[in-house]
Amino acid sequence: MQPENPSGGHATAFALGLTDPSITAPEDVIAAPGKRVVKRYNVYRNNVTVTLIDALAAVYPAIQRITGVDFFRAMARFHLRATPPTSPLLFEYGRDFPAFIESYEYAREMPWLADTARIERAWLDAYHAADMPVLAAEALATIEPASLAEVRFTPHPAARVVRSRYPAVAIFAMNRTDGPVTPLRSGEAEDALVTRPGHEVLVSRLPAGGAAFLTHLLEAASLGEAVAAALQEAPSFDIQANLAGMLSAGVLTGIQHGD
Repeated sequence: MQPENPSGGHATAFALGLTDPSITAPEDVIAAPGKRVVKRYNVYRNNVTVTLIDALAAVYPAIQRITGVDFFRAMARFHLRATPPTSPLLFEYGRDFPAFIESYEYAREMPWLADTARIERAWLDAYHAADMPVLAAEALATIEPASLAEVRFTPHPAARVVRSRYPAVAIFAMNRTDGPVTPLRSGEAEDALVTRPGHEVLVSRLPAGGAAFLTHLLEAASLGEAVAAALQEAPSFDIQANLAGMLSAGVLTGIQHGD
């Protein structure tokens, strides 16, 4: 089955109907003799829908485990209708899924679910990020103390920070394994650092002020600016401990001296 003219508006009309069941098969779609166009178009549409939902389940396994398969697939179907894919790469699909979850009526009783999904998306993006050597701790010793505050760093392509008002890191961690889920006894806010210094993606919880500190560094702020932002948010921010943790996690790849 194919559009009579696969170019331009004909192909667009054909594709739109694959994710929107309210759209019927375009009039110019043809099928082999003896085949019913509408029936075959609906079968094709169903196959596309199932494939995209399966792709979302592969990207967000923790979310599916939390909600259950039936809830997840129903939510994913609504997301698919609202946000059709724009890339032929299946792992690229679902970038808007966390935002969709945040507005999804039936997920309102799980306000932490969207942030957990953001961590899962960051995990996948870190997994597919380019390989780069990480900055060694010894590199900081080459910087003159007087100019340390002005130094800017080159972030690792895999490094990401996800902020949350909920214990999203703990929820993510306990639902990315096949073991039993233990009761969560904390409701504290948790900010996630997602990195891949080697072959394995790491997700860790940032200390108070750590998210502000790293977010500024990843956005090309100077070390002094990043420290100031962290101290404003958390007066107890430990500069040395956070610098050591940042280097150990492989957040950075290089040093930029001056502006």
